[in-house]
Amino acid sequence: MLAALGFCTIGGFLLLTMTKRVSVLVALVLLPVVAALVSGHAGEIGPMALEGLTQVAPTGIMIAFAVLYFSLMIDAGLFEPLIRAILKAAQGDPVRIAVGTAVLTICVALDGDGASTFLITVSALLPVYRRLGMSRLVLAGIVCLGAGLMNLVPWGGPTARAAAALKLDTSDIITPLLPALGAGIAWVLFAAYLIGRRERRRLGGLRPEERAEVPEPVGDVPEPVGDGPGTPRVTAPRHPALMVFNLVLTLTLLVLLVLETMPLPVLFVLAFVIALFVNHPRWEDQQTLLEKHSKSVVLVTAMIFAAGVFTGVLSGTGMIGEMAEAMVDVIPDGLGGHLPVLVAVTGMPLSLVFTPDAYYFGILPVLAGTAGAFGTDSAEIARAAVLGQMTTGFPLSPLTAATFILVGMTGVQLGEHQRFIFRWAFGTTLVMTAVALATGALPL
Repeated sequence: MLAALGFCTIGGFLLLTMTKRVSVLVALVLLPVVAALVSGHAGEIGPMALEGLTQVAPTGIMIAFAVLYFSLMIDAGLFEPLIRAILKAAQGDPVRIAVGTAVLTICVALDGDGASTFLITVSALLPVYRRLGMSRLVLAGIVCLGAGLMNLVPWGGPTARAAAALKLDTSDIITPLLPALGAGIAWVLFAAYLIGRRERRRLGGLRPEERAEVPEPVGDVPEPVGDGPGTPRVTAPRHPALMVFNLVLTLTLLVLLVLETMPLPVLFVLAFVIALFVNHPRWEDQQTLLEKHSKSVVLVTAMIFAAGVFTGVLSGTGMIGEMAEAMVDVIPDGLGGHLPVLVAVTGMPLSLVFTPDAYYFGILPVLAGTAGAFGTDSAEIARAAVLGQMTTGFPLSPLTAATFILVGMTGVQLGEHQRFIFRWAFGTTLVMTAVALATGALPL
């Protein structure tokens, strides 16, 4: 009965969220509570939910301060010198511009927010692509590759969701995948180089007047400057000493995150407070920045804590365990040990069918429980999931809002964008999965 009730809860969650009957936040909290009442665990709902909240609290704290930190750095113009350097080094060569697009996207995407990455990179590079007559599909595709890859960072959506759903520390997921991430960066740069070479050959066969005949994007191109909460704002560089300080602080933070000298939430709390005090010493300016980005912080952290209630109640009632046992009964023994590889390879195609919340909070816990019955650690299933599901697939999925920011700003059709870049994005998953297998991050 518990297994059937669990599958009904998961199915109801997928149905309600994918049809947009209720928000993900509402579904994450109400559905497990109803399931607990039906299963006779009404008196245990409070302790179970509290246990789930306790498990995801470090992840929620890390996400909140990571968003604040990188939003502050974007506002401070940390990436403006990089943008100018890339455009200067490109010298009008389509290959250099394509590779520069990948480099810029990878750097800007450190904030883990696809929307702000698209706003900054497309706004900076779209005029260059227009001037040279380069295809806007190339721009959208390369930005898609870079942003999807960097969605793997510990404070990015996939990793945060996987950690919350399986009650893991983000370092348990990401640290073993660092070699795979490096391979993914190399692949994206190589793919950008090949795409740029093809674009150079295409442009070489056109007359100058044909190159200039580039249609305007469909609709208005959003400006990257705004005052609303969560709206990225690229400002002119400030005092050189302050720019150097921000760069050193960010590089130091990244090194400490990799070395895990302190818990990740603590590192981000300290880094943000230092950056806020140095960049905005006046109380009024500090309050303005916090108010500006409060919407983004509340949205993402509320989702994480709601996921804690969901997984806490389903785990506490025994539903996830019963569902996993039911799936073990139908999976051949010879296939059970290969579940991590199957999860990694199928993750990206599934991102076109499931929303990230539906996959990570609804499907991943069951997959992890099933794999556990075959001796596979839940962290290995989490790593497999983030290698494909929404990491390389989110800038292609029609189920994520950020995708429409990318295609809207570049003026390309979603179907054309998917056909153009799908094989390159899937290649990213395959390369990273192969390296993860070779380095032991995933079991053979």
